[in-house]
Amino acid sequence: MMQGVLVLEDGQIFEGVGFGAEGVRTGEVVFNTSMTGYQEILTDPSYYQQIVTMTVPHVGNTGINLEDAESSKSWVSGFVVRSLSPVVSNWRSRTTLADYLKAQDVVGLTEVATRALVRHIRTQGAMRAAIATGDAATDTDALLQTARHSLDMSGANLVGDVSTPEPYNWTERSDPQWYHDGPEAEMGPLIVAYDFGIKQNILRLMTDRGLRVTVVPAHTPVTEVLALNPDGIFLSNGPGDPAAIDYAIDNTRQLLGKKPTFGICLGHQIMALALGGKTEKMRFGHRGGNQPVKNLLSGIVEISSHNHGFAVTPGDDLSGAEVTHVNLNDDTIEGLRHEELGAFSVQYHPEAAPGPHDSLYLFDQFVERVRQHAANPVEEK
Repeated sequence: MMQGVLVLEDGQIFEGVGFGAEGVRTGEVVFNTSMTGYQEILTDPSYYQQIVTMTVPHVGNTGINLEDAESSKSWVSGFVVRSLSPVVSNWRSRTTLADYLKAQDVVGLTEVATRALVRHIRTQGAMRAAIATGDAATDTDALLQTARHSLDMSGANLVGDVSTPEPYNWTERSDPQWYHDGPEAEMGPLIVAYDFGIKQNILRLMTDRGLRVTVVPAHTPVTEVLALNPDGIFLSNGPGDPAAIDYAIDNTRQLLGKKPTFGICLGHQIMALALGGKTEKMRFGHRGGNQPVKNLLSGIVEISSHNHGFAVTPGDDLSGAEVTHVNLNDDTIEGLRHEELGAFSVQYHPEAAPGPHDSLYLFDQFVERVRQHAANPVEEK
C-alpha cells in the first residue's frame, strides 16, 4: 500500500491510500454517480484527461472482465474511490481493479473521503487537480503548482488524441442476453461513424440492427465520407470542449441535409454548433447512470446514462432545430432534431454502458431513417 493524495487547484487536499500505478497524474476532477459499471467508465474515451471519483462507496468487487470494455484501454488520468474491495467475486472476472489500473498506468486512490470531495466539487465546480502516490505524494505544495499549471478543459481539443488513426469496419454484435433475444438482423445500409472517442457498445447496437458500420478518424474530410456512399452519418461521443473542434463542426455543417444524421453526447454538441447554436461549460456536469430525461415528444421520462461537462445553450440560434429532450434535474437541453435536414441528437448515452436501457429506441429511430433514405435516396442539398 502506498501513501496517496489528491490536490485540487483551489488548495483543497484529500488524503488516501494509493493503488494501481505509482506517480503523479493531472486532470479535471469529476464524479460519477453510477452504482455499477466502473469498467465501462474507465474505458470510455470521453473521460480522457479527467480524474474520476465514484460516489458509490464500495468499488472493485466484480473485478475486471474481457467483455465490458468500451475501448481498447483505460483513458482516465486517475480513479478515486472510498473503499477498494479486497475481494473479487464474479465468474467473468480475469483480474483485479488494482492490477488492471497498474497495467494501464492509471493512478488510483482509496480510503478517500469521497462524500466530502463530491460535495466540494458540487459547490465549487469541477476543477483541475493532481493525483499522486508513493514518494511524490509527500510534497503537496509542488502538487498544487502542478495542478494549477495543468490542462484547462475549457478550450481543450482532445479528440485527436482518442480518435482512430485509420478507418475500419465494425462487425461485432452485442451479447444478446443483455439487450434482446430476437433473430439477428440481416446486414443492410451503410453508416459512416465519426470517431471523436466512440464507445464500442454504440457500434454493437447499430450492428445488432443490421447496419454496416465504417468508423473513420475525426479529421476525415466530407469528400472522403461521401465517397463511401453511406446511407447515414453518426457523430460519436468524445472528450474536451466541443467549441474547440472547428473541423468537426465544419464537416457536420456540410453533411447536414445530405444523409440522415444521429449524434450522441459530443456529437450532439457538435451538431448544435453546426446549426448555429452555442455550448457552455457546466459547473460539475452530468456523470452517472441515473439521470431523469423527459422526452418532450412522448411525455415519457427516461432514466439515462450521462457523461458530459458541457451543454448546449438554450436560445433561438439553432436554425430550425427542435428541442426534444430536457434534463429534469436542471432543465438542460438533452435532445434536438431537425426534420428538414434529417438530423437528430441526444446529450445522454442511449447505448447504456453503463446505465439503464430506457433509451434504446433511439437506435431504432435512426435505423428507420437510414432504411427510408436507402430505399428512397433524396437529391443531395
